[in-house]
Amino acid sequence: MGKSKAPLKKQQQRGVDFKKIKRKVGRKLPPPKNVTNTEIKSKAIVLPEQSVASEKAGLAVSKKGLTLKELLQQTSHHNPKIRKDALIGIRDIFLNYPTELRLHKLAVIEKLRERISDDDKLVRETLYQLLKSVIFPGCREDNQGPFISLMMAYIFNAMTHLSMDVRLMAFKFFDLVVQHYPSSFPLYAEKIFQNYEDILRKNQFLLREKGKLKNVLGGLVHCLLLLPSNKGDHDLPGGKEAAADVLHAFEPEALEDPAGFSVIKKKLKELVPVLVSCFQDFIQLVHSMPHLDAQSFDCMQYILQSLDLVVRFFTYAIDNPRQEIQVSVPPEELDTAIQGQAIVLLLLKKLFDLFPLNPTHYLSGKEDGKYFVLNVMITEIFLHSSDGLCPPATFFEKFLEFIASALCGEISVGTQPGKAFLEKHLLLLIPFTPKLVLLVEGGWKSRILQAFTKIFQSCHPESSLKWACLLAVEEMLIPQRLGLQHLDACDPEVLDYQITWIRELPLLLNLLGDKHPLHSRNVLNLLLRIGQCAASKTCFVQEYDNMQYSFAEFYCTCMEERSVSYGPFIKLDRDVQELSICCLYYFSYVDSVLLKSLAWCCLYDGLEPFVIFRIVEILHSAYKVGHIQIADHISFFITLLSGFKVSPGVCHVGKSFPVLGNDEISNRGTFKSITSLVCSCMLQMGDDYLVLRILEKVVLSQISLDPALDNLCALLRVLAALDSRPTRLSQQSIINLSNLLPVYLIDVVSCFPEDTDESTGPVGRSSSHYYLLPCFFLFYRSDKILRFVLKKLCSLVIEKRLSLSSCAPDHSSRIAAIVSLIRLMHQDVKIRKILSSCKAEIDLILQNILTIQSSEQINIIEERHKIQSAVDQLKALMRTLFSESWKSKSACLVQSALKNAMHDASMSEED
Repeated sequence: MGKSKAPLKKQQQRGVDFKKIKRKVGRKLPPPKNVTNTEIKSKAIVLPEQSVASEKAGLAVSKKGLTLKELLQQTSHHNPKIRKDALIGIRDIFLNYPTELRLHKLAVIEKLRERISDDDKLVRETLYQLLKSVIFPGCREDNQGPFISLMMAYIFNAMTHLSMDVRLMAFKFFDLVVQHYPSSFPLYAEKIFQNYEDILRKNQFLLREKGKLKNVLGGLVHCLLLLPSNKGDHDLPGGKEAAADVLHAFEPEALEDPAGFSVIKKKLKELVPVLVSCFQDFIQLVHSMPHLDAQSFDCMQYILQSLDLVVRFFTYAIDNPRQEIQVSVPPEELDTAIQGQAIVLLLLKKLFDLFPLNPTHYLSGKEDGKYFVLNVMITEIFLHSSDGLCPPATFFEKFLEFIASALCGEISVGTQPGKAFLEKHLLLLIPFTPKLVLLVEGGWKSRILQAFTKIFQSCHPESSLKWACLLAVEEMLIPQRLGLQHLDACDPEVLDYQITWIRELPLLLNLLGDKHPLHSRNVLNLLLRIGQCAASKTCFVQEYDNMQYSFAEFYCTCMEERSVSYGPFIKLDRDVQELSICCLYYFSYVDSVLLKSLAWCCLYDGLEPFVIFRIVEILHSAYKVGHIQIADHISFFITLLSGFKVSPGVCHVGKSFPVLGNDEISNRGTFKSITSLVCSCMLQMGDDYLVLRILEKVVLSQISLDPALDNLCALLRVLAALDSRPTRLSQQSIINLSNLLPVYLIDVVSCFPEDTDESTGPVGRSSSHYYLLPCFFLFYRSDKILRFVLKKLCSLVIEKRLSLSSCAPDHSSRIAAIVSLIRLMHQDVKIRKILSSCKAEIDLILQNILTIQSSEQINIIEERHKIQSAVDQLKALMRTLFSESWKSKSACLVQSALKNAMHDASMSEED
């Protein structure tokens, strides 16, 4: 069977016509073999580039490659999305290419203003953000006239648009203009107030759109902030810059309308009832709601703030006589009799009828705080509207009750942040305290004064409430600032509170320290004004004088003689220091404790010389008017002269001495000026003899304590300034000086050597002369002092050692210094005449020098040579001195003989 099958298989293979090819799915079939090739080959044709991008090379383009011109054209496209994208593209260009805005500012505004009334909300919002963040900040420094005129026409057109959304957004655009260009507001004030009035009359519609109404009211507040006002300008948003804008916003208008904003006043009178009506509608709305929502609360705050600003404007702008208003009289009958503020008070009657605002249902603590804030704002409006007028009794009682309760902390503010929340809103009521205290009597006055004093003492020294209280205290102590009448100081209750306030001021000053110079300046300014008026208010004199014990801590605290703790005075600015120094003059007597504190404060190394001079000047002026006792005044001067530290330089063994006197790198020049000033003051203190009697014991006691060379010189200068010829010093003072002066003179000559070296000679002579001059004055006025000093010098020659503080402790240096000293005396014409009569003392000095030279104490060649040089100098000096004396005596004898001979000859001729 196997053989039969094989041929059969071969037979089947020969019978196949074509072979089947298996192909994978997706593979491309090869072309048929008989296909015709239609491929055409040709050379490439290269044309010049004509790309659109090449035309924009070098131009500012957005992220999408569009130029500013193209984007401006697209802002008018029928598709709102394209308009919005075009505004975004313009923003990108201006941020990346700021010069584009400066170059095309007016053209851009002229095109973009068309979108203010755009039907699409997103387009308007995008335009607003573009103007707010890019265009207005970038154009603020440029000319505003053309820029604003292009905008305002379209803004006012949008304010009358049929769509309420467009109208509301127009007010937002105008608010933006006012924020960046406040001076433009007066030009359009009448029209803008009219538009605000029109839109607010539609409050029923706006109550459903509280967010948009909030924007409208916020813009109104910004406009009203630009009106002139005598109060609250310091609270403006933006600080000093905003206040400056307000001050200058109405300058052109004020020049043209000196009578006072007649058109604006008319519009504001029409606006007040609309605002009051809007507020009433909100009250009805919130009473029907389960809680006072945030948007309603913000809108009510804006309404009350707007009313307050209107009232402030009328209080400032109207100069009509103040008169009592009877609210029961219809306004129509009063229009011809009263103006401005009085009319506004009548227009606000409906608002005051709502006071105090209370929830009609139980609310959380947070809600209680909101109602408290609204009541505070209404109270502020009432107090501003009745400023200068006698407030209606029907309203006054309930406002007084609220004010007293708020100041005493009797009103619950719920779960608000406690003390900080209360202080923030009491800040609005505190400025009215002086007026209320003047108006009320009896229990109301006591309650308000007690609550105010408690707040003043308890609030933090750095808080805004403390400074509001400080201003109120100033008005109640010195009411001339606002033209108020005086509080009755004869009223014991009022006087007690005034004394409490005065006692609080120096404590506050010390608590502030040197970290808050502006606050310290305010406190010192008030203290100065109290001192200035204390003379006319005897009840304040004693309290002002007692204040100096706390005031002394402001300068420094002297625990012991050398343990001083400096106060904040030394680190404050010069103008603050000046205020505190001026306060010293008005104490009826200056206690020694305060003088000691001031003296040690003057010795502080870092204190400016000008401040020291001012302290001396003010204290001396106080002495002249009898506020300082003479002993205390002298003690202050001596403490200043004996304790002042002169720098730099340490000479020899550690005692401070001037080093060849370079005043430019030390404070020696300052101390010389202080010494001259003290001497001048001493000569003006009264009879020189009496002052010298008090002074000489004090000075000699300080000299005996071995002060530094400069301090000793200053004390001697004061003594010499008060002495005269012949000397008025007592015998004991002469003896004491004679024992102290020799060592001082040796130190002076040792520190300022009188060598022939040209580099040091002139400086040494000028410096040594300053230190020797007071001694020369004493020698000239009393030759007894000179003789005692020469005798003491004679004994110092043979002494083994001077005090450790001396600059010449060894024999050779000491002898050289003594000889130099005698030579300097010889150079002074007046002292030379006295010195010529002291031959015995000088001979004794020479003999002692020769004794030392021949003794075994000197065993060093250099020292012997130094002593020999001094001996030679002294001998030469003695020959010159005594030969001059002999010649002088001989000349006198010859002259006397000639006179006698002439006299005898004349007598003989007569005979």
